[in-house]
Amino acid sequence: MGVSTFNWAVALPEIVLALAGVVILVAGVLQRKGEGFFSVAMLSVAALVLTGFLVLLAPDGAGYAATFVNDGFARFMKILILVGGVAAIVLSVSYRTDEKKPLPFEAPVLMLFSTLGAMLMASSANLMTLFVGLELSSLSIYILCAVERDNVLSSEAGLKYFILGSLASGLLLYGISLAYGYAGTMEYAGLVAAVRSVATPPMGLVVGIVFIIVGLCFKLSVVPFHMWTPDVYQGSPTPVTAYMAGAPKFAAFALFLRVMAGPFGSVAPRWQLLVEAVSVLSMVYGAFAAIPQTNIKRLMAYSSIGHMGYAMMGLVSASVAGVQATLIYLAAYLVMNAGVFACIGAMRRNGREVSGIADLAGLSRTNPGMAAALAIFMFSMAGVPPLAGFFGKFMVFAAAWHSGLYALVAIGAVSSVVGAYYYLRVVKVMYFDEPAQAFDRPASSLLFVSGGMGLATVLFVALLGPLMTVAKQAALALAG
Repeated sequence: MGVSTFNWAVALPEIVLALAGVVILVAGVLQRKGEGFFSVAMLSVAALVLTGFLVLLAPDGAGYAATFVNDGFARFMKILILVGGVAAIVLSVSYRTDEKKPLPFEAPVLMLFSTLGAMLMASSANLMTLFVGLELSSLSIYILCAVERDNVLSSEAGLKYFILGSLASGLLLYGISLAYGYAGTMEYAGLVAAVRSVATPPMGLVVGIVFIIVGLCFKLSVVPFHMWTPDVYQGSPTPVTAYMAGAPKFAAFALFLRVMAGPFGSVAPRWQLLVEAVSVLSMVYGAFAAIPQTNIKRLMAYSSIGHMGYAMMGLVSASVAGVQATLIYLAAYLVMNAGVFACIGAMRRNGREVSGIADLAGLSRTNPGMAAALAIFMFSMAGVPPLAGFFGKFMVFAAAWHSGLYALVAIGAVSSVVGAYYYLRVVKVMYFDEPAQAFDRPASSLLFVSGGMGLATVLFVALLGPLMTVAKQAALALAG
């Protein structure tokens, strides 16, 4: 991998996206008040799509004094991040507040800049680049959570996420400072050399690694750093919740994989047990805490906690096969999650959003298409073959099994069975309960996302071969 002091070509997608974001923001400001949302959203989607093409064309290599790297792993994660960002912005086009107003035009631009930060995280080769990308992504999301200023729940969600997110950022910075104090460098390559130069890493470095793990675990909303998730998911506008459940989590996983497999890969036994404990707690808590939920957005919050626990099984394996399995799991989670939130966005009566699971009663008779799509996503999240979720779980379970983590696999299997209960409960409500009042006619943007993601969920098996090849190449790029 060629290293250059200033190799701007490797960061061309990020440069273009940043410039496009500034131009789109100015264009939105020049629009008449209340009339600029649709055009800003479409321009943001176009910018993300263009960036996706540039990501595929960008050369491998490192630049900016070895603080930024582009390789197969970064490319894979960036495509997931961009798809999640596009889906969320498309969902926001049809979203209306209870006052039947669209979101402020700044919302798509904030999603764009958050996506830019997430892409920087995926390509970070320096602990400071890591932090800058993380904060660019997080600061945008803090504002997005509270973007409905007249909604008390939205304001509460933004405040909670900001306070707890600031605490997590402080813990992460403390861990970075300890790692820097030990190694004398923030570059991943320098950290690898420093860690491998001693037989036993000093306790200060181990504590620093723990704090870095804690900071990243907060962004993944895994137990015991999950406390913000249910309230923020419920209180934020649905397109924002859909965005938070996708792109930022993929970026945090990219960081987790790159940092733990790279600079600290040689001391895996020191952190492996901690990550395994987090994975177990997340799977178990996510399964049992979701059972009594009556609000589908809170249900999806606990579901996401469990899914991040499953995805971490691949990281615990500390192998190329484990990283490959995690990447496939994240791809499956992307299509399922975006589809579910498209269906949640369609849950409106008389122009007002409803989010109770009971509101889905008898949906198969009032809107058979939406019921079928939501059922597909629920079955997939439960891990029913041959849908996307089954292959994701199978891959991470297999990677953990081959690494000798039999207890972890057993706990994951039990948690998956428990989790199937609340997914199937949603299907039961839609197909066997007496019909509730019909929802408003879904917007075309919601139909587009739910239909496209439903098709991807069903046909995931057809895409599995090429996806496994690309994921393996990404995992090898990370390892080598």
